[in-house]
Amino acid sequence: MRLTVLGATGATGGHVLRQAAAAGHKITAVVRAPSRPDFEHPNIDVVRADVTNPAELREAIDGHDAVLSGIGPRNRKVTGIAAAATAAILTAMADTGVRRLVTISAAPVGPTPSEDSILVRKGLIPILRSMLKDVYADLAAMEAELARSDTDWTAMRPPKLTKAAVTGVYRTQIGGSVPRGATIARADVAHAMLAVVDDPATYRQPVGIAY
Repeated sequence: MRLTVLGATGATGGHVLRQAAAAGHKITAVVRAPSRPDFEHPNIDVVRADVTNPAELREAIDGHDAVLSGIGPRNRKVTGIAAAATAAILTAMADTGVRRLVTISAAPVGPTPSEDSILVRKGLIPILRSMLKDVYADLAAMEAELARSDTDWTAMRPPKLTKAAVTGVYRTQIGGSVPRGATIARADVAHAMLAVVDDPATYRQPVGIAY
């Protein structure tokens, strides 16, 4: 496939880039100047663009089979980028006729599974939502942008992200969060993003992922 990867220099986007290249996909990696991916591969073309500017994204998206976005809030002091970038991506996709989009959200954006413990449902998750309210508000706005579009989108909803190596072994939940799912490696989120690209069952759905 021909894939456009945004956030290619990020903590999760970098894993998407490496795994997609290793799988033989042709990739256009979108970066913000002067950043570049920290490795090179013959299957990767790097382009610089403002991810909130549809006009700058069109060339990077046109003619591709799917867009994978690792863009998200870097911390609770710098928010708004997920929704802004997604709005621009959706506009560029509509202009170019590309329909498939996979993005990263977060488990606390959706309802907490009833199977989770009372400590998690009544304690941990409310505390997280309070501490990171601006982050989750940005991601919720991103998901609202997706829902308003006619794009074949999927929003991955991981819990706490770790730096562990890829395993390819994890649980997913289409339409919600994984019950009793506490952590997931960024590398496995990337693995799952690539796995759902051609899975129609995940179109226009959030997908929970956790160990």
